[in-house]
Amino acid sequence: MRAIRNPAFDHGAALRVPPAHDANNWRKLRLWLGDDGVETGEAGAVEVRTPDGPTLARPGDWIVLSVGGRFHVASTARVA
Repeated sequence: MRAIRNPAFDHGAALRVPPAHDANNWRKLRLWLGDDGVETGEAGAVEVRTPDGPTLARPGDWIVLSVGGRFHVASTARVA
C-alpha cells in the first residue's frame, strides 16, 4: 500500500488591510508587520517587504505571513 503524500504548503497567518479610518486595526497591522511594512502617502495603503520585492497592499487586501517567516500580499479585485 502506498502512502498518500500531501503537498508541502507553507501556511501561516494572515491579516486583512483595514480601511484608512480604522485606527485600532491599523495599530495591530503596524505591530504585526514591524520593519517589513512601511506606510505610504496613499490613504490606507502600506508597502510590504515580500520575497518578490516591495508590494503595495490596500484596504481589503490580505497580508499573509508564511511559516517560513516571509510576508506575501494577496490583492483583492478592484473595479475601476
